[in-house]
Amino acid sequence: MNLKNITADKLVALYKNKDLSVGEVISSTYEEIVHTEKDIHAFISLSPERALEEARRIDAKIAAGEPLEPLAGVPVAIKDNMAIRDMPTTCGSRILENYVPPYTATAVERLRNAGAIVIGKTNMDEFAMGSSTENSGFFVTRNPVNPERVPGGSSGGSAASVAAGTSLIALGSDTGGSIRTPASFCGVVGIKPTYGRVSRYGLVAFASSLDQIGPLSKTLRESA
Repeated sequence: MNLKNITADKLVALYKNKDLSVGEVISSTYEEIVHTEKDIHAFISLSPERALEEARRIDAKIAAGEPLEPLAGVPVAIKDNMAIRDMPTTCGSRILENYVPPYTATAVERLRNAGAIVIGKTNMDEFAMGSSTENSGFFVTRNPVNPERVPGGSSGGSAASVAAGTSLIALGSDTGGSIRTPASFCGVVGIKPTYGRVSRYGLVAFASSLDQIGPLSKTLRESA
């Protein structure tokens, strides 16, 4: 299934009607990542085992007729400067290549509590210092609209993932344009929330008085 052609609310409706299974969608998302990553390089790390386990749990809830959370089974990507327990958090830097946090960022926890499934961590300019995602310690991310061009930064991997159809919603962080610039470059919606609106707990700081976690998606409704 191509995530480019659907929105989060419509996907959840298909799950509720049993027209699709969450396992099918998550599996096909990883298949799409295999095809796109060789050109785009949006992800630093992936978590297929955990994602498929969560998919099976949600499919069991659907089969049992239990109510679903608003983002149940929605594939999401997380910028790699946000802590997720038992997953690497590199900030796009070789310095933190082997760092695995013992806790999870509040914004990520809230997405999960809403039923979203984290598929992986996205590439970024090292420690969020850049505007093109060319300054990652690992590799350059390309713009899915035109791989000859940059996706903007520093949340370029998150924007590229949404634009490529390998996640429906992604989290980025914005200090001086790091969500808004890649959203513009990749033709997606990006919001820097009002300071304090979203918890920064678990976000590796660039400038704490300016940093904000915010969403990237195809539509305003999904970002809301």
